[in-house]
Amino acid sequence: MLLALFSDIHGNLPALEAVLADLDQRQPDAIYCLGDLVGYAPWPNEVIREIRRRRIPTLAGNYDEGIGLHSDDCGCAYKTDEDKAMGAVSIRCTNAWVEEAERRYLRTLPRHMRLELELQPRAAQSDKLQLLMVHGSPRRINEYLFEDRREESLLRTMEQAQADILFLGHTHKPYHRKLAYEVGEETRFRHAINIGSVGKPKDGDPRACYVLVRLEESLSRQDPASVEVTFVRVAYDVEKAAKAVEQSPLPDAYAQMLRRAY
Repeated sequence: MLLALFSDIHGNLPALEAVLADLDQRQPDAIYCLGDLVGYAPWPNEVIREIRRRRIPTLAGNYDEGIGLHSDDCGCAYKTDEDKAMGAVSIRCTNAWVEEAERRYLRTLPRHMRLELELQPRAAQSDKLQLLMVHGSPRRINEYLFEDRREESLLRTMEQAQADILFLGHTHKPYHRKLAYEVGEETRFRHAINIGSVGKPKDGDPRACYVLVRLEESLSRQDPASVEVTFVRVAYDVEKAAKAVEQSPLPDAYAQMLRRAY
């Protein structure tokens, strides 16, 4: 089974279109979006409409939740007064641009999605692998789970959420961590997979990012190689998106963030 997951489009239509064109070529078995369709770029309605047109199962991101509720708070963790001031402009513009049908759609989005995959039957009882999709974390829609989180903390979070594989976004920085734990004398693995950002990468690579996950027929908790993760980077017209930001009421700094991916 080949799954494709993407997140954090943030109103960047050219980036989304490039990713969808790439997915059309690869033809995965299923596609999921982990939220934050809007904010920071001037195409929120177009992004929402394309996701809806394709019927892609989608989570609410913290920005989606704020705009869906017509709030002036996106749940973003801005570090400086300058960042807060720019963020206030972004959510004000996005609230002004988003049309009512699109806002209603944002309010319908769930916070979690879960898949159960049946493993090889053991004795008389079958076993299921739990795949959990969230935007920020299983606990909070806007919690940041960065790659450097302590292993025991991340394992505890996943255990409490009953997640063998946890897919998440929100940080805009992709990673895949294979986390070993012991059950009796048996070593098992959980996988934490941050799928990066389509429309606002922050890892120094301005190309759009999404992830392909191949789950082998021999899928098991004991074999970490049975979960194959590929981060796909897709080039798109970054300058088109950056200039559109500069020609809008949004702060010009957001255009530079697209160009430099920070």
